[in-house]
Amino acid sequence: MTVLTDQDAAFLADVVEVADTIAKVHADDVDRNARFPVEAIDALRERRALSAFVPTDLGGDGVSLRAIATACFELGRRCGASGMVFAMHQIQVVTIVRHLDPQGADSFFHEHLRAVASEQRLIASVTSEVGTGGDMGRSVAALTPGGDGTASFEKQAPTVSYGAYADDLLTTLRASPEAGPGDQVAALTRNDQHTLEQKGTWDPLGMRGTCSPGYVVRATLSPDQVLAAPFATIMTESMVPVSHILWSHLWLGVATDAFDRARAFVRAAARQKPGEPIPAALRLSHVMSDLSLLRAEVRGALDEFLASEDRERMATMAFALRFNNLKLAASEQAPRVCQGALTTTGIVGFKNDTPFSVGRHLRDAMSACLMVANDRIHQTNAGLLLIAKDV
Repeated sequence: MTVLTDQDAAFLADVVEVADTIAKVHADDVDRNARFPVEAIDALRERRALSAFVPTDLGGDGVSLRAIATACFELGRRCGASGMVFAMHQIQVVTIVRHLDPQGADSFFHEHLRAVASEQRLIASVTSEVGTGGDMGRSVAALTPGGDGTASFEKQAPTVSYGAYADDLLTTLRASPEAGPGDQVAALTRNDQHTLEQKGTWDPLGMRGTCSPGYVVRATLSPDQVLAAPFATIMTESMVPVSHILWSHLWLGVATDAFDRARAFVRAAARQKPGEPIPAALRLSHVMSDLSLLRAEVRGALDEFLASEDRERMATMAFALRFNNLKLAASEQAPRVCQGALTTTGIVGFKNDTPFSVGRHLRDAMSACLMVANDRIHQTNAGLLLIAKDV
């Protein structure tokens, strides 16, 4: 993947070091115990990676979205959970940066991005909600004005990834108690402004280190902690396409490592029987084809997004279909690659205690179809295809 600037190169060198020496070392323990990847996130904090996308005039490093996506890929190759936490944090940062009020140089969000840079604050999102059927474009909870110039809300979220470990939450809400479900805003609260009442446990099949149980989130905040742009605009121009781009790079990383393990297995078998046919090599070739398709889809979508400077185009049906399809393709192809890697390695890949193990990879990749359920995206696409002029 192309590195465009010295800042990008320095940032990626730090991320690869963390991925190789820390995230990879703790990945199996993070997965086994469904615990937060604290070592990797602390190491990224030490290298100021959490504020990498923040503009330099606000104290960040101003790296490119391409570099952020590449970092998600590199972390995903070593530890899917570490990569997912990093990706979801960066989705919030990118969203805030892209929707700063240009007239509000001294606004809360400008100052908060400075705090992200100086304190390496970790931001989580609260977009899912009980009662919405998984539709991020609808909310039940509302931002309610108080009599003292503050506002408050209470939201029941079925999942909040790494919420207990985050410094800040970016939460979607109805703009007021009178607003309709689709009239939404995004509000950011610090951990001294909100409380989390955990509902249920977290013992999932994969992505176990994201620590994503449900919570009732309650908060009191100032009205200036609400992004000025309507959430419908934020969602179509930034949050949805950027989520799909960063998630797909992460899933590509997980699938790439599964392929690498399968390839290492085949090469080891070839060394043991020089000159003899290796049946697993033929299976590996099929896996490589699947991985190549995934790689092309993921990298092509990033190139298309970066080439699109027209935000009005981002609100079109064709643009929505393009990035919905990125998510669908990547979330279906990544598990296919991991499954192919398992078929190639056989029992040694099925075991958890061999260097060719791909069980964690397969389980992590299987979560992809659930992160904004693929059936919901297909339902959205079906409606868009009926009325879109261009696709």
